[in-house]
Amino acid sequence: MEVGKLPPNALKRLLARAKPGEGVIVGPGYGEDAAAVEFGGTVLVAAADPITFATDRIGYYAVSVNANDVAVVGAEPKFFLATILLPDGSSEADADLVFEQIEAACEEINVALIGGHTEVTRSVTQVVVSGCMLGEIDRHRLITSHGARVGDAVVLAGGIAIEGASILAREAADDLKAAGVDAGVIDCAKSYLDDPGICILDYARAAVNQGGVTAMHDPTEGGLATALRELADASGCGLEIHRDRIHVWDDCAVICAALSIDPLGLIASGSLLITCEPHRAVMIVRALAMEGVPADVIGRVVEPGCGVRFADGSPLPSFERDEIARFFEAKRG
Repeated sequence: MEVGKLPPNALKRLLARAKPGEGVIVGPGYGEDAAAVEFGGTVLVAAADPITFATDRIGYYAVSVNANDVAVVGAEPKFFLATILLPDGSSEADADLVFEQIEAACEEINVALIGGHTEVTRSVTQVVVSGCMLGEIDRHRLITSHGARVGDAVVLAGGIAIEGASILAREAADDLKAAGVDAGVIDCAKSYLDDPGICILDYARAAVNQGGVTAMHDPTEGGLATALRELADASGCGLEIHRDRIHVWDDCAVICAALSIDPLGLIASGSLLITCEPHRAVMIVRALAMEGVPADVIGRVVEPGCGVRFADGSPLPSFERDEIARFFEAKRG
């Protein structure tokens, strides 16, 4: 297998082995962002994700992407645990830096760091942070990735691939300069981590507050194209997408073009996929715009036999692995 997510069929086969436990509302499933368990009169939501592509500001990434997975089910993130693996030769200062990043990111979204594990190991060659975020929600407010229905509108909040562009600006600046990318573009892309940022808590809140949301999904590894396929698969439906309505940040487009990367397949934290009742779509887009978030109705949910396609009938591209993994592997080779 290649570097990145497991192939969808392999992952589905492995997840199918899981036996549902008592109280489990949402268990492991392809395209689901978080688990949900009925627990003590409320619903406990849990999400776990490692950070393996980024090294710069890895603690911030770890908190944000795990908070996103909790937010897209409509829950509020509350508690965070982190497993921090440091390569042989790391110093206490290296550990301090990761902890400082995690603590600052948790404080920003009012989340408590409650535990985890930290060690130096020869098993990694760069810092790896694997996070687990816990949250809670009332059962009747729970949203899943499998709730989309035929006829629903598909809304995209935020521009795509800001996470990928920011990682490339930070980790491959020399390659970008060699490809003729202006230093100002690279610096701007680096700042994407903070503005607009990769945390979509406020996006999810704004959408849910308008009502009519049937599903939400957090595009991450594999980019928007993979997220759309995951959403369609989880809901057992098809999707018809308008390519020209997908917002790609200008600097991201420049970076992708310079490195021959398709932004549709580039890791995309910082955007949010929403399906909703058609008459609610305009209100959701308007509410997001009031928060300064670019958003648009990019398509609709269609019958499963239609597949996942563009409005002109052409199929949505499929990516066996994230474009950023492909780029870094080709660079090493």
